[in-house]
Amino acid sequence: MALAERIDSRLQLTFEDGTDPISGDQIYKTKSFNNVKIDATADQLLAVTETLVPLQQLVLYSVKRNDTELITED
Repeated sequence: MALAERIDSRLQLTFEDGTDPISGDQIYKTKSFNNVKIDATADQLLAVTETLVPLQQLVLYSVKRNDTELITED
């Protein structure tokens, strides 16, 4: 049996950055925050996001949490 242990976590905010003039597709810009506490809850990450967003010039599109897990044998 395999075991998974979360060893790293990152908060990723994606913002709308206009529209491509040729294709008409939405353009996005991503900002990542590394070294997030691995035991931080979704509520805590959302609270941080709500604090950071008013300081940004672009409109928030999405909030993601990227976790890295180390997988080993039991």
